[in-house]
Amino acid sequence: MAEEKAVTETVLVVGGGMSGVTAAVEVAEVGYDVMLVEKRPYLGGRVAQLYQYFPKLCPPLCGMEINYKRIKNNPRIRVFTLAEVQSISGQEGNFDVAIKISPRYVNENCTCCGECAKVCSLEIPSEFDYGMKKIKAAYLPYEMAFPMRYVLAPEIIGTEDAKRCLEACKYDAIDLEMKPKEFTTKVASIIWATGWKPYDATKIDNLGFGQYKNIITNVMMERLAAPGGPTNGKIVRPSDGGAISSVAFVQCAGSRDENHLPFCSNICCLASMKQAHYVREQYPNAEIYIFYIDVRPFGRFEDFYTRIQGENVNFIKGKIAKVEEDPNTKKVTVEAEDILSVTKMRKTVDLVVLATGMAPTTIDEKLPFEATYDDLGFLVSDLQKPGIYPAGCVRKPMDVMTSVKDATAAALKAIQSVVRR
Repeated sequence: MAEEKAVTETVLVVGGGMSGVTAAVEVAEVGYDVMLVEKRPYLGGRVAQLYQYFPKLCPPLCGMEINYKRIKNNPRIRVFTLAEVQSISGQEGNFDVAIKISPRYVNENCTCCGECAKVCSLEIPSEFDYGMKKIKAAYLPYEMAFPMRYVLAPEIIGTEDAKRCLEACKYDAIDLEMKPKEFTTKVASIIWATGWKPYDATKIDNLGFGQYKNIITNVMMERLAAPGGPTNGKIVRPSDGGAISSVAFVQCAGSRDENHLPFCSNICCLASMKQAHYVREQYPNAEIYIFYIDVRPFGRFEDFYTRIQGENVNFIKGKIAKVEEDPNTKKVTVEAEDILSVTKMRKTVDLVVLATGMAPTTIDEKLPFEATYDDLGFLVSDLQKPGIYPAGCVRKPMDVMTSVKDATAAALKAIQSVVRR
């Protein structure tokens, strides 16, 4: 029996981070239509929240800007932000997909003049900065956001601030009557690239996150170091905004632990080394300690490890057993056994950074299709049900370069789904 021809040649990409954006442009530039769906009000994902990549220590927004330009200039790509897939049915070549779009309350007329933010007094926690600062409820997600358009938070609707924003806009860009929209579309294949999320450090009882202010996670450290972050790029103590003279990086915070994440996320060691470099740049005389179980700078990143060792960073082989805070100074003391010297070690520092692992977003989210997982909770391609392909960190922990390669491979598979039907 001959296979049925695909009823459409459109490819759906779910997730607008580095993997999703890469997959979308690769498919479109071959000549196929793409629908790119992202639940946040902007593209870029976790990469947009980084300060620098390792090992070159360059800003990620350079590469993202190129990809945004490729999207903007390609009429085959349609981008839907604040959008989520509600259901998927059908088969390869003929999927029916239901999508819901939440209101942005700002339309395409927006010029990013910022007048709405100027008159807005309501503030909300900054999701982009992991809650480390508050922002106006009328906001631009970040300095190079795509789409380059403001957002009104749902909390503002029905308030006097909403009226002031409406009156302040000279371009009729504010639409307080926007409602959620739902529509159904047909696609030939699907790339699922919803990425990862930091493991919840509050679940790690002995490491004090959420209890002591000067204990943060590695993703929070990226925002502290970023010029557009909550401290304008200055690495300081969250408790009082003071300068730091010492910092401890705690590796495998919740990783390689059967009670939390049983796997290694591959990138945490290198991320902490990168962040140790951030500290060394700002504080040449700071004491820097990295407490580790094993240092895993895989492949070509061995040279980066050697470089950071040369920056007078102390690597201590030992797992942190507990942390304590001085209630007066807010300094934190970490305690571990130094495996190599077989001695108990206590270090008192201004800042503790927990290297939390990468959990797939799908681990807590109910997916709108019957998905197949590996024994760690990551998505895998089901060869018995072709047409839906996981890409990037939803498939396994990856660095950015590997995510780009993986997304390109998924794009090829998605195209093959169209061709063979």
